Amino acid sequence: MSGLGLGIDAGGTCTRWALAGFDGAIVAEGELAGLSALQMGSSDGRASVQASFAALAAEVLVHGQPQAVRAGLTGFGGDGAQLQQWLAAPLGLPVAAVLLSSDIDIAYRASFAPGEGYLVYAGTGSIGAWIDADGVFHRAGGRGVILDDGGGGFWIAREALRHIWRNEDEEPGRWRSSPMAQAVFAQIGGDDWALSRQFMYGQERGEVGRLALAVAASAGEDPVAAAILTQAGRELARLAQALTARFGARPVVLAGRAATLHALIVNTMRAELPDAISLTQTTARAHHAAARLAAA
Repeated sequence: MSGLGLGIDAGGTCTRWALAGFDGAIVAEGELAGLSALQMGSSDGRASVQASFAALAAEVLVHGQPQAVRAGLTGFGGDGAQLQQWLAAPLGLPVAAVLLSSDIDIAYRASFAPGEGYLVYAGTGSIGAWIDADGVFHRAGGRGVILDDGGGGFWIAREALRHIWRNEDEEPGRWRSSPMAQAVFAQIGGDDWALSRQFMYGQERGEVGRLALAVAASAGEDPVAAAILTQAGRELARLAQALTARFGARPVVLAGRAATLHALIVNTMRAELPDAISLTQTTARAHHAAARLAAA
């Protein structure tokens, strides 16, 4: 099949791709392990990104030869020459056929035309974004899990483990009476500190972010888990409020997998925002939007 556009949405948790025809119809899609432009800072990370692009290309070419690629990558800062080459080569494309941007740029365009509204995105990390009518990107948050990224999956996981281990400092074995701690330790593989340490510090942030699933699953039984998810909603509301204060009131769209973990997140965010600001939660797929942009 020819005349296709390839869209890629690469995040810390997973990398999704889709092929679209010129009519916008999605003809194929798939999913691989997460990757990030932040991995370009180490030799191991660069090797992993190159291998991931090669694997992605092999999957895509089974379904057809794309003529153009639009890819959004977490952590992308604008210097993408090497990334373009690694993506273009296995697809048999000229480098000029590959257009890279941040994953949030793609996610924004999946919901709004430039200038229309604000996107609050909660995946592994979190960010508020506005692309103005001139195409200039404005942010609130999105500065990485070490500094903040409040309300994202990593933040939820970190808050849960912080609470659990502070309780263990004060009363060893207290985790046995906590549904959240039981769910978290079940996902990690045990209650030994060495396992938590390895989990937090020994793997990619996207894998850490998956622990938020255990927090959400226990929120109905554990008030601490519910409180963490409620605070996540407040953190996401803060991003929308920051953009509104700077650029004026506009509609807000909430997107990203972490935002769908539990109704407490979106309900709290809605309660925190003024009534005059509309909030819509979307499950629009950024890799589909990227594929249609590439096909166009």
